[in-house]
Amino acid sequence: MTSALAPFAWSLLLAAGVVVFSTVPLGAARSQANFQMADLAAPRAMFERLPAWGKRAAWAHQNCFEAFTLHAPAALLCLVAGVTSPVAIAAAWIHPLLRLAYIAMYVGNVPPLRGLCWAGSLTCSGLLYVEGLKALLAS
Repeated sequence: MTSALAPFAWSLLLAAGVVVFSTVPLGAARSQANFQMADLAAPRAMFERLPAWGKRAAWAHQNCFEAFTLHAPAALLCLVAGVTSPVAIAAAWIHPLLRLAYIAMYVGNVPPLRGLCWAGSLTCSGLLYVEGLKALLAS
């Protein structure tokens, strides 16, 4: 792999790391809701016991999986197609940063900024698809 493709590999790894990181506020919320060993039988059943911010943490965690399923193929497409576009490289780096901010804005209950982070990260993934498809069609 050339160094020009490294941002796409890093973006993929960092986006996966964001999904893992999203368990931190969720775990804190479960702890505050008095998570017990019996809850392991049905951890989603304790949702109603979570504080309001904890419910938002659960929703943010679920959305992280959804975002990753859109972003991962886009990053892989750019890797396979050998994309070198500065726009795509910027989008690859910006996506995981926006997703981290998204978690903070969701848990912190800042809907306008959360929406901007969501739209921005979705746009980043879209740009990767566009640039990857352009590179494939040009080859």
